[in-house]
Amino acid sequence: MWDTGSAQTNRLLVGLWVASAAINVALMYRMPGSETVPFHLVWIGLSIVYGFTRWRPSAMIATLLLVAVVTGAIMVHDAAMGWIGWEETTEVPLMSALFVVQVWHVRRRQQALSDLRRMADGDRRGAEYQQQFVQLVSHELKTPITVARGYTELLRARLTETSVQQDTAVVLDELDRLDRISRRLIQLIQKDLSSVVRPTDVDAVLAQTVRRWEPAADRRWQVRSAVGVVILNGERLATALDCLLENAVKFTRAGDRIEVVGAATPMCWTVEVRDNGFGLSSADVDLINSADGPLPRTPSGTGLGLAIARSVVAAREGSLTIAGEPGVGTTVTLAFPVVSHDGQMTGG
Repeated sequence: MWDTGSAQTNRLLVGLWVASAAINVALMYRMPGSETVPFHLVWIGLSIVYGFTRWRPSAMIATLLLVAVVTGAIMVHDAAMGWIGWEETTEVPLMSALFVVQVWHVRRRQQALSDLRRMADGDRRGAEYQQQFVQLVSHELKTPITVARGYTELLRARLTETSVQQDTAVVLDELDRLDRISRRLIQLIQKDLSSVVRPTDVDAVLAQTVRRWEPAADRRWQVRSAVGVVILNGERLATALDCLLENAVKFTRAGDRIEVVGAATPMCWTVEVRDNGFGLSSADVDLINSADGPLPRTPSGTGLGLAIARSVVAAREGSLTIAGEPGVGTTVTLAFPVVSHDGQMTGG
């Protein structure tokens, strides 16, 4: 009668209804003229049981016909005997119609739940495939780069001619560039794999990230922040900040200033990465800020860094904007709505 699932519970509920229905049918027969209450109890019980169990269509139709015939026969008999009015027999088709409407709604609900389970299974399998793909790509990209670097360095050690040293230096630079691009591609693929959010000290994340970068480039590093604790994934914020700082280093010279500033208002909080490097033209600024999809390639990069940062911000319903002027510098602003500890957005 029912589909596989909680078969034991289904049997128990159906058994209870069958017993209750038998008692109420007997009362209808034994109490002519007072059968209204047991009649409705039969149909109400059927509706409740159907809502909590899963029936095959054939079993549902057979049960509906059986209940309609049995209760209808008693009602017609009582009307023929004059114990009730004939108009009361219309309760049988009305209750049958109401039950059919409920069946339609229940099956729609069950179909919706089935679709949700199928989508959840698909998302889970997609996440598993994505994780496997990231691991494969990471290995397949890193291995040839490492091997090529090893042979190039070996060649530099064996051949000291100036031309060879210059050519191999170019090769090593390109391998470094390829390594950075591959790491950013992997980060871009992984951007949705980590979605755990928790109360995070943004000021500490900014300070720690800048501290990691200080030995990497001869710049005047500055960081100040008064954001405090917010709900987010700290690792993803650090990833976005790494991408922006790498761009800032690329577009500045030794001794230039790179500054990270965090600020908060009741509605939103922001992180700005400022530098006084080469800057950007107004055309490049407009192009980057207006890009809805993949960001355009920059004059000396792939645009992956900004794409990763934008994806991190978009995941928290925030925004990324960039401002710059040639010869003056560049400012990239990440803006996030404030999220309460119950996960609700309080600003945009």
